[in-house]
Amino acid sequence: MSSQNPEFFFKLLLISFLSFFSSCEKANRENEREIIESGVSKELADYRKEVISDLHYKLKFSIPDSLDQPIEASERIIFELKKNELPLQLDFKGKPNQLKKLTVNGKEVSLNYINEHLIIQPAELKKGQNEIIIEFLAGDMSLNRNEDYLYTLLVPDRTRTIFPSFDQPNLKATFDLTLSVPNGWQALANGAVEDSIQIRNKTVYQFATSDKFSTYLFSFAAGKFKKVSRTLNGVEMNFYHRETDQKKIQSSMDPIFQIHADALKFLEDYTQIPYPFQKFDFIAIPGFQYGGMEHVGAIDYKASTLFLDEGATKSEEISRMNLIAHETAHMWFGDLVTMDWFDDVWMKEVFANFMADKANANIIGDSNFELKFLLSHFPSAYSVDRTRGANPIRQELDNLQDAGSLYGNIIYHKAPIMMKQLERLIGEEPFKKGIRTYLETYAFENATWPQLIEILDEETDSDLKSWNQVWVNEAGRTQFDYKTTQDGGYINAITISQRDPSGQNRFWPQVFEILMVYPDSVQELTIQMDAPEVALQLKDKITPPEYILFNSSGQGYGIFPIDSNWLENPSKLYELENPVQRASAYINSYENMLAGNYLSPVEFLELLKEGLTKEKEELNLNRLTNYLSEVYWKFIPADQRNPERLEKELWRAIQENSEPNAKKMLFQTYQNIAQSENALKNLYQIWSQQVAPEGVRLSEEDYTALALALAVRDYKDDILDTQLERIENPDRKERLAFIKPALSEDEAIRDAFFYKLKDPKNREKEAWVASALQYLHHPLRTESSVKYLQESLELLEEIQLTGDIFFPARWLQATFSAYHSDAAVAIVNNFLEEHEDYNPKLRDKILQAADDLYRANELLRNK
Repeated sequence: MSSQNPEFFFKLLLISFLSFFSSCEKANRENEREIIESGVSKELADYRKEVISDLHYKLKFSIPDSLDQPIEASERIIFELKKNELPLQLDFKGKPNQLKKLTVNGKEVSLNYINEHLIIQPAELKKGQNEIIIEFLAGDMSLNRNEDYLYTLLVPDRTRTIFPSFDQPNLKATFDLTLSVPNGWQALANGAVEDSIQIRNKTVYQFATSDKFSTYLFSFAAGKFKKVSRTLNGVEMNFYHRETDQKKIQSSMDPIFQIHADALKFLEDYTQIPYPFQKFDFIAIPGFQYGGMEHVGAIDYKASTLFLDEGATKSEEISRMNLIAHETAHMWFGDLVTMDWFDDVWMKEVFANFMADKANANIIGDSNFELKFLLSHFPSAYSVDRTRGANPIRQELDNLQDAGSLYGNIIYHKAPIMMKQLERLIGEEPFKKGIRTYLETYAFENATWPQLIEILDEETDSDLKSWNQVWVNEAGRTQFDYKTTQDGGYINAITISQRDPSGQNRFWPQVFEILMVYPDSVQELTIQMDAPEVALQLKDKITPPEYILFNSSGQGYGIFPIDSNWLENPSKLYELENPVQRASAYINSYENMLAGNYLSPVEFLELLKEGLTKEKEELNLNRLTNYLSEVYWKFIPADQRNPERLEKELWRAIQENSEPNAKKMLFQTYQNIAQSENALKNLYQIWSQQVAPEGVRLSEEDYTALALALAVRDYKDDILDTQLERIENPDRKERLAFIKPALSEDEAIRDAFFYKLKDPKNREKEAWVASALQYLHHPLRTESSVKYLQESLELLEEIQLTGDIFFPARWLQATFSAYHSDAAVAIVNNFLEEHEDYNPKLRDKILQAADDLYRANELLRNK
């Protein structure tokens, strides 16, 4: 390693030299601070991987009764050291006074803590087995402490915020954990509970030695949770939750366990590897930052994603199914085999999503699977890839402290699209064979994307290297065009071409379909796009169709052309029987509208309005109504919205549709766009009397959402106070109380709420903060809230350092999504111009979040 990186080797030697000659301690400390980099650099990680092995942690935490008291802790780290030539750095992102005592190989040594690292000199270590014992106060940053529960969330580099560790994914370890908690608390960790005893007002849990995994997967949760245990397909599962709504518990408990069992069975069959860890438990946490987190044997979920009421829509049920399958798939993809470094974090996410889609295809059927895949991934991937801040799937990473900025829609949504194209290129069975080889080869270890490509390359004659370059290592998407040639009134050739919008002359090899639509039939043709231009020579002459629908199977990636014949009568779209074809048309029409092609926002809105009564597939109706709300608020000038007309059309659609889930979806859209006095009066009556429209089922949370919608429109003064009194669940009551000031009709109260968010302590409930910001920046409030934009941007770097991985992007999206004014555009542009040396990944996040702002501003300017 030292020969590969002489500069880093020299830095470590210099640290040792400065520590040895300590006659001028203050000067040496300053020099060491300049040398030692905060976070976990790639250089440091590579060196430690070379010299450290057989790593084991023994941890003890004592959780006090009060949030004001610190958590006392200790640890014993046992490891093999292959070389003992240079100082060793343990990662700890805390305050120096949190470190109380350090013992190395039986000898107490002085604490040398510099730039988030505890430095241990070679004189205190030895070649072979070493033991480090540390007494400390655990850091609160990632402990998510509440009055009666807490939980860890340590991805990607947050283990070091709680206890000193070698916090990098390729130093896998086993863990022993002892947890002392207040009496009456349940506790959950990676290992099974071996013993629990009560000592005065405490319960001490001793957990079994864990399986071997990366530090970011270490986890425990404790608090006042209910425990439910079941065994399905021979697998014992324990579920911990705090839900109080008995109707939700009754309607959700069976599906929650069954979906986990079905996903486990599918993954065991697909991988031919039995579930690889000692236990399989999961927990539902109120206000959890993500949908879920794949801790080994102890999966965390956001409670609201698991517990659905009887009126849950098909989209909500499928989202729950996909989330559970995603986190379960991680047990193999991410936990069993882990990326070597976080530049390949996308690998665990793409396989989790890809395998979740496959697992659910068995349950929901192939046709619905294709529709779900299209609607789940393409709009989200396009939302980034169309922007000036688009990032590739695989990104460079020099330091783990920046790893959170790699997360986003590209790794979660473009990557599965890429993987599906790769599977079509290689073939389903050879692809499966390659994946099994990959898992068997690197089980309980780490692997890189090039190592997987090397395995898959054995299964195909295709040029995976060039394919990989454009799909994985580069950002962006292509734009398609076409022409047909005719002979004697028949089509004898169709030519499809690609154009790289960035001007780099790239092309994306891929396979997709086009549909020839006739009055009483359709004909689908497959396009193997293995060159920038492909001429499809037709063996049989084809009668010209009424129109051609491009990307009819929804598997091609890019902006596709729209046939002018279809534009003359777009309502013909609703005559197509296949819901995938209609969904693909919605998505492609929206992307072309944003690009200023073919359809104006007003024309697209008219197409969507027609679908309110004609679109019968629930998943499509969900996408259609989402687009309708976006176009209405973002891309239509206020003086052209005509809310009364749209309200009437939505109310008519609610009455005409016979499906309860569709009726609820249409009602939520009506609630979203309502502006007229009649509509607001109608909504208020529904809320105040708690009597839903006929056929619509509304839960407590639905009535809360309705109360919030009325409050942001300044309709009546006491709505939120009354709703707070109605809510029985303490966690949901606390959430509404937090959000409430962001909706106040008093601008001074809204100002005070925003300025409170400057304190990181007031941002700890990140899901609540994001919800509050959406109301603070609601389209009806943008004139008064535009003043927050500059300071929101100025807070971004701090938010990236203190928040969890998705929070910077969510902060920006919630802040900028409703704006289209010249003033808002100027604020973003000026900020970027004044910060030329700004973190490039955060700059990209800003450009991604501001893309709708830029496009709306341009479309409205050119209307």
